[in-house]
Amino acid sequence: MFTRLRQLVSPYNLLLPLCFGVFIAADDMTVVVTLLPDMLADLRVGVSELDRASWSITGYLIGFTAAMPLMGRISDRTGYRKAFLLAMAVFTLGSALVAVSPDIPRWLYGGAPEYNWLIGARVFQAIGGGAVIPISIAAAGQLVDDKHRAIAYGLIGASAEAGGVFGPLWGGGITTWFSWEWAFWFNIPLTLIASIWIMRNPPAKRNNVKIDVPAATVFAAALTTLTIGLVRIGEPDVLMAASLGATAVLGVVLVILNNRAQDPLFPKKLFKLPSFNFSNLTHFLVGAVLIIAMVTVPLMAASVYEKSPLEGGLQLLRMTFAIGVGAILGGYITQRFGARLPAMVGLVITTAGFLLLSSWTVDIAEPALTIHLAITGIGLGLLVSPIVETALWGVQNDQRGAASALLSVSRMIGMTAGLASMTALGTVQFHELVTDVPAFSLDPEVQQQIIDSATYAGVTVFTRFYLYGAVLSAMALIPAWFMTRSKPVLGNEKN
Repeated sequence: MFTRLRQLVSPYNLLLPLCFGVFIAADDMTVVVTLLPDMLADLRVGVSELDRASWSITGYLIGFTAAMPLMGRISDRTGYRKAFLLAMAVFTLGSALVAVSPDIPRWLYGGAPEYNWLIGARVFQAIGGGAVIPISIAAAGQLVDDKHRAIAYGLIGASAEAGGVFGPLWGGGITTWFSWEWAFWFNIPLTLIASIWIMRNPPAKRNNVKIDVPAATVFAAALTTLTIGLVRIGEPDVLMAASLGATAVLGVVLVILNNRAQDPLFPKKLFKLPSFNFSNLTHFLVGAVLIIAMVTVPLMAASVYEKSPLEGGLQLLRMTFAIGVGAILGGYITQRFGARLPAMVGLVITTAGFLLLSSWTVDIAEPALTIHLAITGIGLGLLVSPIVETALWGVQNDQRGAASALLSVSRMIGMTAGLASMTALGTVQFHELVTDVPAFSLDPEVQQQIIDSATYAGVTVFTRFYLYGAVLSAMALIPAWFMTRSKPVLGNEKN
C-alpha cells in the first residue's frame, strides 16, 4: 500500500516547494479580510471610509497581477529556481514593510500613522506574491512529464485555493491571540523554508530572452487606472471617465511597445494560438465568477447570518475545500480524457451551483448550505487543469513563463474587475433598497422592522451577485468550447 502511494506521489515531489510558495502568497491575498478592523483602528481609518479600506485588498490584487508578466519573463530568462527565490525575497521584504507600516511615518519625519504607507507596502509585497503562480506553472512544464502534467497543474491550482481560504482563518486566529502585524511577521520563516526547500530542486534551463521593463511599467499603470475606473462604475463621475480614458491610452501605448520590442513582454506568437486566446477569455470570466463567491460568502455570513469572521471563513472553507478536490479530480480527468470534458462539465456544475446560491434566504440551513457550496466548489475546481493545459498547447519552452503569467493575469484581471464592479454596484443597489428605511427608532417594533428591512436588502443584493455569477459562468461555456476544439501543432517560428 505504502509503495503504491509513494509511486503516485513521486512524480510531483519537485513541485512541493512551489506549491508551498503558492499557498503562502494566496493566503496573504485574503488574510486581510479578518485583520482589517484592527488595522483600520491602528492606522486611524474610520469604518465609514470603506472606499479607502478596500484598497488594502485591491492594492494587493493590483501588485499581484502587475508582477506576473514581468516575473514570468524573468523566469524564462533565469530559470524557475532563481525567479522563485527572487519572488520570495520581495515577498519577505514586503511582509516586513507591512508589519512596520504604522511606524514608518514616525521613523521618517515624526508623523502619525498613515494608511497610505500600508497600501504601498501591500503593493510591494504583492509583487513577490504574484510572481509565484506563473513561475510555478511554468516550472511544472519542466519538472513533470506529459503523462502527469495535468494533475500537476491541478495541484498548483489547489494550493492557490487552499491558501485563499486559509487566509481568513489564519487572520482570525492571529487577531485572537496576537496583534495583526504578526500575520506578516510569520511570513518570514515560512518564506525562508520555501527558499531553502526549492534549493533541493535542479536548476532550470536558462533562455536568452530580454526583459521589457517599460512595457511592464505601462501594463501596471493601465491596470491601476482600470481598477480606479471600475470602482466608480456604480456612481459615474469625472474620475471614472478620466481613469477609463487613461486606461485606453495606456493600452494603445502598451500595444505599440509590445509590437516594437525584440523580445516582447507578451510574445506575439502566443496570440496566434486560438487555444491560448480562448483559454485566457475563459479564465477572465472564471476569475470574475470566483471573486463573487470568495467575497460574498463570508460577507453574507457576517452581515445576514451574524456570524463571526472566523465562522464566515469556515463557511467559505466548504466551497474552497471542494475547489481543491475538484482541481485534482479535473487534472485526472484531463489526463485521461482530454480537456473538453472537465471544462464543459465544470462550467455546467458551476452555473448550477451559483443558481442554487442565488436561491438562498435568511432561513438557509444545513445540509443545503454545505451542499450548494460544495457543488459550486467542485465545478470551479474542475476548470483549473483544462484551462492551463489548453493555454500551454503549442507554447515553446522559452515562452512558457510568459504564457503562464498571461494566463494568471487574465484570471486576476477578472477578479479585480469583478471585485471593483461588485463593490460599486452592490453599494448602489443596497442604498436603493433601504432609501425609505429610517436609520433608527426607539420603538422596539419599528427597530425590528428596520433590522428586517436591512437584512432583506442584504439578502437581495448578495443573491443578485450569485445570479450574476451564474450568468458569467454560463457565458464562459462559449470560449471554453472553442479553447478545446483542437490541439495545435508545435511550431518553430520566432517572434
